[in-house]
Amino acid sequence: MKPLFDHFSLLAPFYEFFIRPKNPAKISSLAQLSSDGIILDAGGGTGRVAQYLRGKAAQILVADESLKMLQEAQKKDGLQPVLSLTENLPFQNGTFDCIIMVDTLHHVADQQKTIDELWRILKPGGRLIIEEPDIHFLGVKFIAIAEKLALMRSHFLSPQQILALFQGKSSMGRVELEDANAWIIIEK
Repeated sequence: MKPLFDHFSLLAPFYEFFIRPKNPAKISSLAQLSSDGIILDAGGGTGRVAQYLRGKAAQILVADESLKMLQEAQKKDGLQPVLSLTENLPFQNGTFDCIIMVDTLHHVADQQKTIDELWRILKPGGRLIIEEPDIHFLGVKFIAIAEKLALMRSHFLSPQQILALFQGKSSMGRVELEDANAWIIIEK
């Protein structure tokens, strides 16, 4: 389901000016990358986070549903843009050593289907890293309200609700809290 208005296509040329990665070094350390690995930045838009992983893996793909955001990602060397919804990714089972999803899960239409897809394409022994604003913080609650008023399809989950989406898939999950952000790290 497409949102009522395509905010991200409108914001694409200016997105990185306003929205900077919060902690790219943390993503790199959590990812535990190998130089022959394959990484997916799911819902990665302009590649604003994936660009910090260049040179740390053999291949980095950025999947997003916004063509305009991916056109910005394509300007960055070493990133391969893929136009796709996160609920229906065009990859074979067990393709990726590491999947990152930064500040994206609350924007997808079907969060459970997205998690199922990410799990399907993650290799056994692979790692999935989801960074989301922690809805327990007042500032994040204001952001959630603002996104609703802007007619975005945002649906924020608590870190525990995100972990629950993996019920029956993995018992190897943990949450790290940093400022108003939650990092959910899942091992397959």
